[in-house]
Amino acid sequence: MAVAQLVSAVPGSSTLISACHSESPGIACRLVWDLSHSTHAADFTVVYLAGPIRLGLRVALVVLIAALVRFLARRLIDRVSARAAAREGPAAGGRRSQRGTAIGSLLGNAASVVIVTIATLIILGDIGLNLAPILASAGVLGIAIGFGAQNLVQDFLAGIFILLEDQYGVGDVVDIGKVSGTVEAVSLRITRVRDVNGIVWHIRNGTIGKAGNETHGWARAVVDFPVPAGMPIAAARAALESAAVEMAAEPRWRPLILDPPEIWGIETISPEGLLIRVTARTAPQARPEVTRELRERLKNALDAELATGIPRQHGTGPAGPADPASPDPASTAPDTLQ
Repeated sequence: MAVAQLVSAVPGSSTLISACHSESPGIACRLVWDLSHSTHAADFTVVYLAGPIRLGLRVALVVLIAALVRFLARRLIDRVSARAAAREGPAAGGRRSQRGTAIGSLLGNAASVVIVTIATLIILGDIGLNLAPILASAGVLGIAIGFGAQNLVQDFLAGIFILLEDQYGVGDVVDIGKVSGTVEAVSLRITRVRDVNGIVWHIRNGTIGKAGNETHGWARAVVDFPVPAGMPIAAARAALESAAVEMAAEPRWRPLILDPPEIWGIETISPEGLLIRVTARTAPQARPEVTRELRERLKNALDAELATGIPRQHGTGPAGPADPASPDPASTAPDTLQ
């Protein structure tokens, strides 16, 4: 009020205030009034120049702040994702890198949507639109989309939890329902798996009730090896254990076999023989390779043990010591001199 009284005391100030439609005229309106002393020119400046310019500057400031905040948020998310992937270690390979990239992209997109939405609402408010009907319409539209695209929303939510909980990743061997194979890609909506026959399966994340991961962290090679019924169990155990330990000590297999192999014992017994279980904890991707090589080593070791440990039957091979219970042929021969 004091400012208005002071301005009204200045000659011609009431005309300036009425022409600029404000008790505190802007620089543009004051400059136009000083140059032209035209009420129409001042009114045109306020309506068509000063107002749009002021609004444009406010919009530009909001956009600039939003872009800066988005840039800082993306940098922070990328740094956290890279640090999390590095903490997992180099042995994780591309699987951890892909998971970190997917999570970083998810968080970055979410941050971008939030920032852009807030900036848009601020700009619409500055323009003069009534935001209440817009927000109400957006809420109703969101509910309608939620009901109409329940499967899509379910797929996205399931994909988010798969990535966050690290249930499986690229390169893992998984068993998802009736599909078993290697994971080639994991997105928010689908999981792509290639089975042993080369068929690519696209599985919606929302339909995955349970998933078995054979290569998460570490794996175990399990071999149930048959042993003939006539072979001593102690000799069979010693031969199998020696072959497994010797394999684990070789430079080629030492990085793949994490712990020394173990002989768990007899699994089944039948008239034809028995099964002895041999196990070895391996690296995640090495289980099939280690299992095949271990099975071959055990077969060779048991064959060698059987070749050296089975007694020869009578009438085969070199003659052994005479059986004291057998009669002497000379003593049983008829006396031809009599």
